[in-house]
Amino acid sequence: MLRNNLLSLLTLIILLGISGEINAQFGFSHEVGVIAGPVAFQSDYGERHDLSTNAGNTGLGIGIIHYLNFSYTAECNCYSPETYFNDHFKLRTELSYNKTEFKHFGEWVSPDRTSLQADQLRAMEGNSAVTNLGMQLEYFPLSIRDFTARIGSLGPFVSLGAQFSYYNTEATSSLGPLGTPLTTYPKYLTPYDGRQYGFSTESGSVWSIVSSVGTRYKLAPLSDLMVDLRFQYYFSDWVDGLNPNKDLYKENKANDWLVWFNVGYIYYLQ
Repeated sequence: MLRNNLLSLLTLIILLGISGEINAQFGFSHEVGVIAGPVAFQSDYGERHDLSTNAGNTGLGIGIIHYLNFSYTAECNCYSPETYFNDHFKLRTELSYNKTEFKHFGEWVSPDRTSLQADQLRAMEGNSAVTNLGMQLEYFPLSIRDFTARIGSLGPFVSLGAQFSYYNTEATSSLGPLGTPLTTYPKYLTPYDGRQYGFSTESGSVWSIVSSVGTRYKLAPLSDLMVDLRFQYYFSDWVDGLNPNKDLYKENKANDWLVWFNVGYIYYLQ
């Protein structure tokens, strides 16, 4: 599956490059790029505020990005009329994919616990593969024109936007099929949110809010390097495949969210 997604992303990079040349006549200049990096998924697996949970439930994300650069007009190869918006904002469109493996970590699965419930938690594993499509408005507090003109300059930014995501989850146990008292921790047997259990292996879709902070480094006249730290909050608690009854289990009150640190390469289309 990962190989197929990589091939799809590479194909889209080529298509975006072609379309950028065609659409240059509309006045804006275009930028395309690739991003990749580790993802830390905050889910219902493991213990809240536990370092081993935060370090263990991690994955990898990849993506392609496209920018509308308002400060430069491709039609005439010249700068746009100078306004604050043109010199400090870019519109970013993104298609990305991330996959995270889940296990239970923390106090309740420590080796000194020998109960059936501890065994059930230790035997439980899952994963979630998420494809995201959306937009962010990036704000550059320093001048985009000044950054573009100087090799070696830095262009810090913050962003805010929304994404629509399609997720596919799996939940399994080495003790056998989930859904029985012998294999499944009791709180995941409780019906919730219209489902038979507090776990799911179904696919679904969800909206999310995305916010980032990062910087660009001017590598060459037509290329930048980028580092980006992202926070993404999903409007659902089913993205990881677990959602215990919140009326009974108050510790699972938050929806799923993740932090993604990525490194990217951006190329300016002329």
